[in-house]
Amino acid sequence: MNIQNEGLVLRELSGVAELKDSEHFQKTVWGEDDPPDNSDLMLAIQHEGGLVAGAFKDGRMLGFLFGFPTSQAHIQHSHRLAVHPDSRGMGLGMKLKWFQRDWCLSRGITLVRWTYDPLRRINAGLNITRLGATARTYHEDYYGQMEGINAGVASDRLVADWALNAPHVEALAKGTNGVDAALSAPSESCLEVDVPNDLDRLLSTDLDKAIAERLRVREALTTAFSKGYRITGFDTETCRYLLTRL
Repeated sequence: MNIQNEGLVLRELSGVAELKDSEHFQKTVWGEDDPPDNSDLMLAIQHEGGLVAGAFKDGRMLGFLFGFPTSQAHIQHSHRLAVHPDSRGMGLGMKLKWFQRDWCLSRGITLVRWTYDPLRRINAGLNITRLGATARTYHEDYYGQMEGINAGVASDRLVADWALNAPHVEALAKGTNGVDAALSAPSESCLEVDVPNDLDRLLSTDLDKAIAERLRVREALTTAFSKGYRITGFDTETCRYLLTRL
């Protein structure tokens, strides 16, 4: 499955050499100290029904995505999504996710799940606002102590649930790359939880504040989830999650 648009090619990785290259790519994005997913393992998972894909321009990898099967045939776990630092702002992450949706639907997969840091504004904007995923599961310190860009704070993660055939996701897929369409939610029984505008700046300039923000957001979201709320929106201007009880 290949998609080409203005010189950009979205396709599955092919062969050991490209998978090896993706290891170096992961280190470029997450840092040399953060262990990449191994090419041998990705090759085996790819042969058993997983997705290892990239965004290429002029033969150079600009984006990378890795997803694998779960115990339920209709669900895929999306483990990695990365865009090269010098290629951000091109919408590559979103393009790779829509590529993943098409790939999954063609194989009968209707739900994709992945984890992401709830404090990362850009990730929340992509996952919740532009793709239409929701979230109602919170893992505290999911990966334990991490290195690279994630060092310094507990590795808390939200689980994004992406229902590929949900009406609002279909609307996003057919719209302007998901920018203008939105998941409609009732105006009552809503909560808001704000997150930092720039987690990386906090990590580099005020680690104590970053840790405090982690604990504040953890408490707010886990309490809301325990009461039956889930994340259904994210305001990219105010950096706030919208939670509704549906």
